[in-house]
Amino acid sequence: MLAEERARAIVELVRRDGFQAIDALALQFSVTPQTIRRDVNLLCDRGLLRRRHGGVELPPEGENLAYPARQVLNIDAKRRVAQLVAREVPEGASLFFGIGTTPEQCALALADHSGLRVMTNNLNVALAFSRNTSCEITVAGGRVRNLDRDVVAGDAHGFFSRFAVDIGIYGVGGVAEDGTLLDFNTDEVTMRSELARHCRQRFLVLDHSKFGRGATVRGGHVTEASVVFTDRPVPTAIADQLRDAGVRLVSWSHDVASTDTSSQTRRRG
Repeated sequence: MLAEERARAIVELVRRDGFQAIDALALQFSVTPQTIRRDVNLLCDRGLLRRRHGGVELPPEGENLAYPARQVLNIDAKRRVAQLVAREVPEGASLFFGIGTTPEQCALALADHSGLRVMTNNLNVALAFSRNTSCEITVAGGRVRNLDRDVVAGDAHGFFSRFAVDIGIYGVGGVAEDGTLLDFNTDEVTMRSELARHCRQRFLVLDHSKFGRGATVRGGHVTEASVVFTDRPVPTAIADQLRDAGVRLVSWSHDVASTDTSSQTRRRG
């Protein structure tokens, strides 16, 4: 197993089973404890794990990971979601993009579409589209969060309300069991809510890890989306809510894109 593959496997193991001792990980992956220490040191530096005496664990609940850590976490799942989204966005569309790593992957998947008009507070998204000279990009003003490369506070409030676009693409910190959308601060919720109010279709993009994930600030509900894109089947209670609300659910299963035929009715934006 290559070092990067082993590192991803370590993260998934800790996410699934909790604290892992260095010696146990070395035995699991048939490498020396010194090799595992190098792996986990890198993962901790990225913010994906936290050191604890004799091993590693996840960072504390309620704290978001650093952006560079989130960029590599569940990256294959996020790319699958992005592929699903790219199939549904026509060339020449007008788009809002919110913050986060899954919207960033969606931008990368859409970067070759022609004639897009993009409004965003996510500088990673703006950079992805800037390579396409046919795209028109408008960026929110205000103070930049350095590692996240986004703008969510102060002058950025009110940015999305200046426009009316075809599709808004946004992620979320977590989805509670009752379908409530969660984020990590009030500015993030304010910007996401504003984005959703001023687009004709709302594309909520998230990988499977967001369902049941804790965050501290409530704002919005999963059924307010027009379409929900994810990489795996969603919890039954969430699927039932989406179906009852007429929200379309698009998921990726067994490496083949599949659309949930039980909920095909699009909500009007």
